[in-house]
Amino acid sequence: MLRRKILVILSRIPYPLEKGDKLRAFYQLRELAQNHDLVVCALSDSPPEEKAYDILGAFCKELHFFRLGKTGIARRLVTAFFARKPFQVAYFHSKSIHRSISQIIREHQPDHIYCQLIRTAEYARHSHTHKTLDYQDAFSVNLQRRLLSAAWHLRPLLQMEQKRVRRYESEIFECFDNKTIISYPDREGIDHPGRNQITVVPNGVDFAFFRPMERQKDYDIVFTGNMAYPPNVDGAEFLAREIMPHVWEELPGAKLVLAGATPSRKVRALAGPLVRVTGWVDDIREYYARSKVFVAPMQIGSGLQNKVLEAMAMQVPCITSPLANKALMAEDGRDILIGTKAGEYAQLILSLLKNEARRAELGKQGHSFVYQHFNWENTCKTLESVITA
Repeated sequence: MLRRKILVILSRIPYPLEKGDKLRAFYQLRELAQNHDLVVCALSDSPPEEKAYDILGAFCKELHFFRLGKTGIARRLVTAFFARKPFQVAYFHSKSIHRSISQIIREHQPDHIYCQLIRTAEYARHSHTHKTLDYQDAFSVNLQRRLLSAAWHLRPLLQMEQKRVRRYESEIFECFDNKTIISYPDREGIDHPGRNQITVVPNGVDFAFFRPMERQKDYDIVFTGNMAYPPNVDGAEFLAREIMPHVWEELPGAKLVLAGATPSRKVRALAGPLVRVTGWVDDIREYYARSKVFVAPMQIGSGLQNKVLEAMAMQVPCITSPLANKALMAEDGRDILIGTKAGEYAQLILSLLKNEARRAELGKQGHSFVYQHFNWENTCKTLESVITA
């Protein structure tokens, strides 16, 4: 295969891996770097982790980290309000950074430009270099679902942003040679007549890292993720406030752990004698391994749930929602269990907590499913074929 120079533009520095877009970027970079030379431009609204340079520099040819200043962000958001631009895009699009990235493009003359998320699309929109946009998720669909549970005073703003993002997702489609996205349901959410041209590139699992581990079971139920992300906040509240009371009626001592970075005020308020909120953890595998059942009752959001893939890879039996499984496409009752209402989730949880053999069986079947369908080597081959076509 011809080795190519690829310029990658990211809206976040892909380390540490506490967010889904960072995880996707990290593993895609690692796989692409085996056959190609990568020049990475990553934005950040906070100082980068010191380890980021060493870890990413181990496989990227060149790294450029750009700081998004708070004053500039505020100014761009105000301007976007009146200019009818999505806040998602305005937040990340700095004119001074744009000039710097344009200079890097002129200096390196890359064979291809790869932009992750519509947040970075403006940086390459008018470039004549062959380019790919990774929508990753259908943001407009995510925003539409968030409207259903948003506080009344936030709904007008979310509704406005949802319409702008939907329009922008369609508008930017024509500006890129290739488009990718994380799942078929997300592809259907892009409001463009040519959406079937978007190549589905799922996420994968690092099976060398997320592997079954023998640990004492300190918790009955675990839910993980970035606990400031609205769909995770909503899922954590639904689990702790509506599902767990039904579980506690039969198993009064059942323990729940909510493990993940930056818990919001709403998530921190869930902590109690039987509910632990961890905040950032150094090794999330410990919480998967120390729990009997993983539950992700996602009611809003879009994309493919990495947390579910990770739990299944570690042979932790999983329960999730029809929404989350729409992208996963696991078989209910064989690979995973699917719940809808709070009482139904509780009965599924109780059925597993009371039956160790069933937990083991579901865990093994889930592991086989993700191993067969979700590994980074195969998914990144699909991405590579799009970029090098």
